[in-house]
Amino acid sequence: MNNVPVCSSNSSPATMKPTGDVLTALRNLMKNLPNNLGSINAYIIPSNDAHQSEYLAARDERRAFVSGFDGSAGTAVVTEREALLWTDGRYYQQATKQLDTNWTLMRDGQPSTPTIDAWLAKSLQPGARVGVDANLITAAAWTPLQTSLKTAGCTLLPVVPNLIDLLWKEQPAVPHNPLLPLATTFTGATIAQKLATVREKLADKRASVLVVSALDEIAWLLNLRGTDIDYNPVFFAYVIVTPDALYLFIDPAQMRPQVEDHFRANGVTVEVRGYGEVHAVLQELASNSSTSATPSGTRPLVWISSGSSYALVALVPEERRLNDITPINLMKAVKNETEAKGIRDCHVRDGVALCQYFAWLERCMADGTPVDEISGATRLEELRSRQAHYQGLSFTTISASGPNGSIIHYHPLPETNRPITANELYLCDSGAQYLDGTTDVTRTMHFGQPTAEEIRAFTHVLKGQISLGTAIFPRKVKGQFLDTIARKALWDIGLDYGHGTGHGIGHFLNVHEGPMGIGIRLMPNDPGLEENMFLSN
Repeated sequence: MNNVPVCSSNSSPATMKPTGDVLTALRNLMKNLPNNLGSINAYIIPSNDAHQSEYLAARDERRAFVSGFDGSAGTAVVTEREALLWTDGRYYQQATKQLDTNWTLMRDGQPSTPTIDAWLAKSLQPGARVGVDANLITAAAWTPLQTSLKTAGCTLLPVVPNLIDLLWKEQPAVPHNPLLPLATTFTGATIAQKLATVREKLADKRASVLVVSALDEIAWLLNLRGTDIDYNPVFFAYVIVTPDALYLFIDPAQMRPQVEDHFRANGVTVEVRGYGEVHAVLQELASNSSTSATPSGTRPLVWISSGSSYALVALVPEERRLNDITPINLMKAVKNETEAKGIRDCHVRDGVALCQYFAWLERCMADGTPVDEISGATRLEELRSRQAHYQGLSFTTISASGPNGSIIHYHPLPETNRPITANELYLCDSGAQYLDGTTDVTRTMHFGQPTAEEIRAFTHVLKGQISLGTAIFPRKVKGQFLDTIARKALWDIGLDYGHGTGHGIGHFLNVHEGPMGIGIRLMPNDPGLEENMFLSN
């Protein structure tokens, strides 16, 4: 456990947000919950939205609002006296700079740092009540947390409405932007073809209902894209698939004529319901006594991933739950030939823009034209925008000069912006969305004379990259077993890096895509690698 250093008001980093008032207001709400729920002794604020998205719409940045820390991973816990933030090694530096003295940084992954449930079980008195918005926590996370708290004599309570929403006076509105239908020339398969495969897998599992809550899975299944979350071409919706029906829960304003035409052209009938109706419909489908029994005499299952929210999963009777990764997740991970070609093609065009950018930087360094992190990122975005099928960036460009390059997922702000010079390393981690694919490319440059240590580190990273890129391995090998290949050269000289090696990439979808990946930790749903899976490394 490591306390955030105390900073006086005139020495606080420019990115630090004072949180005293919001914590006081939150604790007052905890003493007197809405809907006559009584009081709670601790409140958990996850990073998630109701769809467990990695990247969030502005209105779902609740943990950032209450803590000031805006990294993509982390969980806040507020008790009557303490405020703590758990985040992993990618964000230790950022959290130290952004958390004010009301907060304790819990360095997740360090041997001395307890898990959230262990800390709560040890710190709270028997009889204490812990609250969380059940829409923002997965069923897979809820169950062990509930068990741990129960063992300590405490209770886990679903709290509705969300307490942060009640405090956030200027909370952004729910986005409901126009949808973009994708032609089969880009997707390689119609909605009807995808649905047929999904229904075959439902039958194989003796399930009669499939619940889809992950936004990228919904976008992929329906051959639609959106802009409800920055950099991620997705839209807020739920889908339920049965053997003879397709339910789409969405803001009706997004069902514009071109979307209706898209479904008709695909030969698909969709029953459109309001976004908020998903709970009632799922409850009805899950409890429907008229559902036919299987040949064994048991009732068909409801297939719902344990990665869905506990609020959704709890609506399905335990004896009818099939808590497994959805078939769409696995179907989406293995690209068809059209998707695979599109991803290769867009990387060629994206590579043109990157070459133009780095050549421009070299000229600027040579003739003394001033460039900084922000102006560099802006130039790169402009060059990418000239490429065919460009739809926007796939994440905020990490344009990092000198020491800023050591901050994982850094993005330049006016108060952190540094010049790009010939005297320091420059890291550029960037990507874009195209109609035919998604890119994510990282390069580290030096436009002058690097130090001996920089050359040594760079060389051993390159050795690992070459070793991994040329590795030959059997089909279905899990990414965890390949991770060592990338790290070995660094380990040989006593170095390492505190993040994963590679992640799956979507097809004009999320830049981070599972269930496979290459990292030191085992990914529980990793099916093993096979042809036409695309990963960064």
